Amino acid sequence: MSLSAWAELSRCFAAAASAKPNSGKSNPTAATSLVINSPIGRDGAVLSVSRSRKTSRIVVEASQGLTYRDAGVDIDAGAELVRRIAKMAPGIGGFGGLYPLGDSYLVAGTDGVGTKLMLAFETGIHDTIGIDLVAMSVNDIVTSGAKPLFFLDYFATGRLDVDVAEKVVKGIVDGCKQSDCVLLGGETAEMPGLYKEGEYDLSGCAVGIVKKDSVINGKNIVAGDVIIGLPSSGVHSNGFSLVRRVLAQSGLSLKDQLPGSNITIAEALMAPTVIYVKQVLDLISKGGVKGIAHITGGGFTDNIPRVFPEGLGALIYDGSWEVPAVFKWLQEAGKIEDSEMRRTFNMGIGMILVVSPEAANRILENRGQTDKFYRIGEIISGNGVTFS
Repeated sequence: MSLSAWAELSRCFAAAASAKPNSGKSNPTAATSLVINSPIGRDGAVLSVSRSRKTSRIVVEASQGLTYRDAGVDIDAGAELVRRIAKMAPGIGGFGGLYPLGDSYLVAGTDGVGTKLMLAFETGIHDTIGIDLVAMSVNDIVTSGAKPLFFLDYFATGRLDVDVAEKVVKGIVDGCKQSDCVLLGGETAEMPGLYKEGEYDLSGCAVGIVKKDSVINGKNIVAGDVIIGLPSSGVHSNGFSLVRRVLAQSGLSLKDQLPGSNITIAEALMAPTVIYVKQVLDLISKGGVKGIAHITGGGFTDNIPRVFPEGLGALIYDGSWEVPAVFKWLQEAGKIEDSEMRRTFNMGIGMILVVSPEAANRILENRGQTDKFYRIGEIISGNGVTFS
């Protein structure tokens, strides 16, 4: 691993039929799916490639408000890579790759947890980072309506610390239980010289299944449909290169209390990613769900439009949900513009569902005391995401 840069490029391969489950919009930041529209293999299936990209490096402090690029993550470079890959493999897909299997699709997704790992090393909190790992993949594949079946992990380190590794795997097991899937297997790699002492890297792949006639693909979304937001636990597992940059210049430490809250900065930042699988599948079973987006790298700006047909956009209601204190602190300490916050972080909403107005009324009226669903916006004619 370079001292000046940390990079991850993970791939998950799956076959897909000619029908596409999502709108074909590209996400130029954290995750893209590609479909090669030429037959591969004797069955004439086509190959879907789910590819994630995260990069971080320390740069000279910006004189004005911080941006993700200041922290070393160039979203525009990611968009350029997507453009080049699309020329070789036309057809950008959704959050997961689909493989036809009888009357169903297997849906696969892969990811890591990015530079949140560096805070795990610093804080010594290793028992929840595995939940993050599972969440990043299962939350992607459930956007197609797929129920996760199994998960595979990859744990790599320079020198194996069995106690630390056990804590990490415990988190992975916990994440699988939360998503009602099986930890089917994995790989532990000990590679001296590649990682610093005490460091490790994680990646994983989840596979789920959905009936072909039950795929959630956004194609029936129309203007007037409602956007329901499901709350996040905080930063989840995206944007940590910018988080670490803000922390470094804030004058505070991970042990300090988070301004505006009664927990430490470490507790706020290391809160594990919410696994939405059971909640989302339950809402799908009640009908009216037309599209789902996992709010990861790219935030609101780049993820929500991925599920819309051409000619439609989103109007998000400012103040329609409570923004967690951690985002308020990050914005203030880093002097980050609103647009940069919305393109980098989930801002307190980790998953959105586009539903019919009738379904929205039912969901909001029948929510239990512990359910937190927010009507955060609506579908409008146009493009992109606007806020009002």
